[in-house]
Amino acid sequence: MPQISIEQLSHDWHALQGCAPPAARQCIEQLAFTHHKDLASHFYTEMLRDDAASALLTHEQVRVRLHQSMSHWVGEVFNTGTLEQLEQRVARQIKIGEVHARIDVPVHLVLRGARSLKRGLGALLADALGDDLPLQLQAYAYGQAVIDIAMEIMSQAYSRSHDRSARAQEAYRLHAVAQDMSAERERQRAAVLDWENRLMFERAMGLPAAHLPRVGASEFGLWFRHKGAHAFRGTSETTLILETIDLIDERLLPSLDEDADAQARLQQLRSLHEHTQTIAFHLDALFEQNRELDAGRDVLTRLLNRKFLPVVLRREIDYCRERKANFAVLSLDVDHFKQINDRFGHEGGDLVLQQLAVILSSACRAGDYTFRLGGEEFLLLLVDIDIQRALALAERLRAQVQKEPFRLPGDGRVPVTVSIGVAMHNGHPDYEYTVRQSDQALYAAKNAGRNRVERAGD
Repeated sequence: MPQISIEQLSHDWHALQGCAPPAARQCIEQLAFTHHKDLASHFYTEMLRDDAASALLTHEQVRVRLHQSMSHWVGEVFNTGTLEQLEQRVARQIKIGEVHARIDVPVHLVLRGARSLKRGLGALLADALGDDLPLQLQAYAYGQAVIDIAMEIMSQAYSRSHDRSARAQEAYRLHAVAQDMSAERERQRAAVLDWENRLMFERAMGLPAAHLPRVGASEFGLWFRHKGAHAFRGTSETTLILETIDLIDERLLPSLDEDADAQARLQQLRSLHEHTQTIAFHLDALFEQNRELDAGRDVLTRLLNRKFLPVVLRREIDYCRERKANFAVLSLDVDHFKQINDRFGHEGGDLVLQQLAVILSSACRAGDYTFRLGGEEFLLLLVDIDIQRALALAERLRAQVQKEPFRLPGDGRVPVTVSIGVAMHNGHPDYEYTVRQSDQALYAAKNAGRNRVERAGD
């Protein structure tokens, strides 16, 4: 899709202003200035009538900020502006369209809200101008045209951003399918078997059903829900595995009868084993269906690169909304990395980054994600976790890095420390919000002396 021309659109907007009768333009401008809050409420009310939008707008901060932003937008968009001011206005409409795409607000919903704005504007004009029908019609036509051009710009930006996201999602799906299939297959088969062995052992030891290990919380369960299910999405096997996980965790395990006789207990365990075998069978089928592909990894560290960060975060937000789960974002930065590069050269710096990547990967669970964002910046996404465990993991990482003797070319050693910012997803639908929170916590850690962990909001 071609690049949006801010210059051309601002000229179009300027021409629109020039064609409108001055009295009509001034009337609309005055109405918007006086009633911007009422018009924003029209738009906001229309948004809340849609179930999909209501789910996005449950976050208190989003509700408050949306109304404030919409009120400001109404006050600004009908203002007569110079060509330079209109360029800035066009850029803001583009930004709004990109945000709508990022948090997945359907474009038809925004257009419905625009229609409600037009109705509200018409009602205000009728009250303000009374019997002056010619001016009413001129002002209403101008107001409609302003809303239409703003919506056109937003929609174009939305489409471009949405197309980029769709391409990235498909690329990530192929990437996720492809990562060393033979090794991943054996790892996950072993993880399923390990869960079953733990279950049988703890059941034999008399552990109550409520405390038996759940397959959904096992290494395999975390991996499949957060990675495998996306990599193999659209297949019947994926659906069957997810259904079997839920069946085991939500029905079979809670229903184990501790007072049952030996024959009944044996039958219960046999049923669990059969369902576990079902998972293993469908897992094998999934791996058989896919070929290897290697893309989307940082060349130096072999971690995920920035390309798939929006895709992964958007999926985790959807998962949290559906499952009432939570995740944490850790922003991590190597302290004084420039000094390492200056003293030991880029070869030494690269070796430090590679060793750090190994430490980060080893510390994460199967369902977690580790990204290198560029330079000495890393990001960890920890799934199904609370703030206490996220902070504890961050502190363990910090301590482990501090005590690790990082190797250098020529068998030298260099001490390395990291600063870490931790932010919990709090329901905000825009993934960039949580990333910004973790970045701010990282800056706080650096400003407080480095080699420390800071929590967002503290």
